[in-house]
Amino acid sequence: MRIKTLLTGAAFAGFAMIAASSASASTCIGSCGTLGADGNVSAPPVGPTYTYVTTSGGASGAGQIAGAGGTNGSEFLTSSFSANSGDLLDFYFNYVTSDGSGYSDYGFAELLTSSLTHVAWLFTARTIPSGDTSPGFGLPSNDSTLIPATTPIQGGTTWSPLGGYSGTCYSSGCGHTGWIESQYTISDAGNYVLRLGATNSVDSQYDSGLAFAGVTVGGNDVPLSAPEPASWAMMLGGFGLIGGMMRRRRTAVAFG
Repeated sequence: MRIKTLLTGAAFAGFAMIAASSASASTCIGSCGTLGADGNVSAPPVGPTYTYVTTSGGASGAGQIAGAGGTNGSEFLTSSFSANSGDLLDFYFNYVTSDGSGYSDYGFAELLTSSLTHVAWLFTARTIPSGDTSPGFGLPSNDSTLIPATTPIQGGTTWSPLGGYSGTCYSSGCGHTGWIESQYTISDAGNYVLRLGATNSVDSQYDSGLAFAGVTVGGNDVPLSAPEPASWAMMLGGFGLIGGMMRRRRTAVAFG
């Protein structure tokens, strides 16, 4: 039986501190990394490697959409990049989840100004037994165009960033979306950042993650570099007061 995990005030305080920090360099809250083809997640269409965020080893309160809730998660904030009016923002993503019906985890990509003001939801994706994962039910609609437009979940959860839940499934709806392209035309010239995240929706079990790659603006690459040490120090300080979370084990169902 699963139990809900409650967020602590310290988690929100730590998240707010990171969000208010400078967006001049890439930052990570929780667990992020870089991989190539791994299990059911193939190499992206634009190269051999991708960046990812995962709820496995995530931080309380991170990787969330305001009002959508969640327990623990991870998020990646790119360094600031400039764009002209009419520039195309383009990238690929792959949502992966070992959690199914009743515990619908989610992932997203959000465009922000360099001062961290919301501009657009490039996509939202949420676990669902059948039909399109994106836009995620109960989440903001997509402001971008997705290619392909249909986003059903595909079977298979073998992916090392899911940690101990790699290759498992809780109920129906587990799997991965495969690589999906997101395209968005920027209206106003300025400086921007991307925020990409994934969160456990109801408890902290049966993890989910988001792989992403090939971010370009107006045909120019946006670096997806590892966070600088100062960012990690801020993260550790912000979440140092978070209490432990209660867990109960559930029976894992093998899922190839």
